[in-house]
Amino acid sequence: MTDRWRVEVDRSLCIGSGLCAATAAGEFSLDSARQSRPVAPEVDASEAVLEAAEGCPAEAITLRVAGTDEAVFPPAE
Repeated sequence: MTDRWRVEVDRSLCIGSGLCAATAAGEFSLDSARQSRPVAPEVDASEAVLEAAEGCPAEAITLRVAGTDEAVFPPAE
């Protein structure tokens, strides 16, 4: 994977499980309200970040290819 992804967390959906921070350590953090936020708005594409998005119990994480805005997760239908 060589792409860069734009990472967004919908804080209205986030339940603060911390699964994303555990799965992709260094890419997500929990704030004082225990809600997730990406550490940086863009990251190198990686299996760990994709697994964090796929495993989010609230489906609050969106990944898009930086520059083209193509959907990575959830995939476009």
